[in-house]
Amino acid sequence: MKKHISVAMPNFLGNEKKYVQDCMDTVWISSVGKYIAEFEAAFSSKFGAEYAVSCSNGTVAIHLALLALGIGPGDEVLVPSFTYIASANAVRYCGATPVFCDCLADTWGIDVEDARKKVGPRTKAIMPVHLYGNPCDMKAVMAFASEYDLKVVEDAAECHGAEFDGKKAGTIGDIGTFSFFGNKIITTGEGGMVVTNNKSLDDKVRLLKGQGMDPERRYWFTEVGYNYRMTNIQAAIGLAQLEDMERHIEARQNIAKRYDALFSGRKSVQKQQQTRGAESVCWMYSLLLTDNAKITRDALMEKLDEDGIETRPLFYPMHSMPPYYNEKAGCPVSEDIAARGLNIPTHELLSSEDVAYIAGTILNYTE
Repeated sequence: MKKHISVAMPNFLGNEKKYVQDCMDTVWISSVGKYIAEFEAAFSSKFGAEYAVSCSNGTVAIHLALLALGIGPGDEVLVPSFTYIASANAVRYCGATPVFCDCLADTWGIDVEDARKKVGPRTKAIMPVHLYGNPCDMKAVMAFASEYDLKVVEDAAECHGAEFDGKKAGTIGDIGTFSFFGNKIITTGEGGMVVTNNKSLDDKVRLLKGQGMDPERRYWFTEVGYNYRMTNIQAAIGLAQLEDMERHIEARQNIAKRYDALFSGRKSVQKQQQTRGAESVCWMYSLLLTDNAKITRDALMEKLDEDGIETRPLFYPMHSMPPYYNEKAGCPVSEDIAARGLNIPTHELLSSEDVAYIAGTILNYTE
């Protein structure tokens, strides 16, 4: 039987079963319990943020962040077109409009100069997305935001533990968000986190995620909120994962180094480049096929699947899809990268032999 190599898999190294069993033994399995507070406290400490608020997934983390900043109908938010659709959907949930910006050809982070062309009188925020584990150039983003008096919402869903200029991605802007979906570096199955250094934003996020209930008066609701809470079981898993975060990151970075060595000097493929001043955590090792490749991206993915290697296409530009279609979006770099790129297996359970097999098979088809 042919071996199947998944593009992503979670890895449970430590106390996950112990903490989950404790939840079950004490019957604290819903959205109240000690692990929620412990996970939030440990996350804020490890990431260097004053406040961290857990929630049910990464998409609602962005929604809560935008709502806390007061983003609403009539407002515009600058969002990279080349990212997962949750970034734009959360803007739309607020009744606001995502304005799509192109990405940089080398690092794939948001192109601030293209964003500059798209700022308008209704622009209230910019949302840099740290794509595939590689932080954006936050120095450029923060300078741009300051120039136009914009709020900065960092989408760090894919970037647990990565750094820019020595600061954790997600903690540099006004507010940052994380996802703990099953394929992320830290996972809770489903789950998310909002981080900030602003007490009023923290208070607002906590109020909104719990149906708008007054924290000082039980079952008294001061405004319309949402049921966006994380469960104690999810937090228990997250806490255990967080305790081993450095090991998770090191394993992925070692896999990336092996891929780097195997693809070095090859003319048929090129990889996403690390942002200057950043430390990537390589959530997903990502390749572009060059003009020298003797196969198309889609044909390569089909061949790899036949050989037991699961891959993913890079994200389709959001302006190319039905909910946000805009043929005049002006994001040619995003379109080019999306058409030529793929994510290849990147997880801690890959052996050296797996990595060699994956790289060798790719090169066999492309060269």
